[in-house]
Amino acid sequence: MSSEVRKVVTGAPWEEQFGYSRAVELPNGTVLVSGCTSVVGGQIAGGGPYEQAVNSFHVAFDALKQLGLGAEHVVRTRMYITHARDVDEVGRAHKELFDEVRPAASMIIVSGFVDPSLVVEVEVEAYRGDAA
Repeated sequence: MSSEVRKVVTGAPWEEQFGYSRAVELPNGTVLVSGCTSVVGGQIAGGGPYEQAVNSFHVAFDALKQLGLGAEHVVRTRMYITHARDVDEVGRAHKELFDEVRPAASMIIVSGFVDPSLVVEVEVEAYRGDAA
């Protein structure tokens, strides 16, 4: 087992501005992925809650991929939404992406995000069973 903490930095503007990594892999094989939104190439991709959720999870998957992991390694998700009316659409996106994986999950209603056009933010935690 490695004692090194590995970090994924994607170059997203808020990573540099606020001083964080997109993902961090701990020596025990646990991977923590920071909050991901539907910002792709500096623009909000997908207008509704379903599309934003799918895009947000794909941002997280891209970070996991850089560590050699995929959705099947995800053990926990957190979905932050700005309105209760979006529960079903965000839940539908989660089911489509994780129905076979069945991670522990939370969905939390928050007052808003740094850009008011965003209605969903997600976090994922993954586990590398064969910790590198």
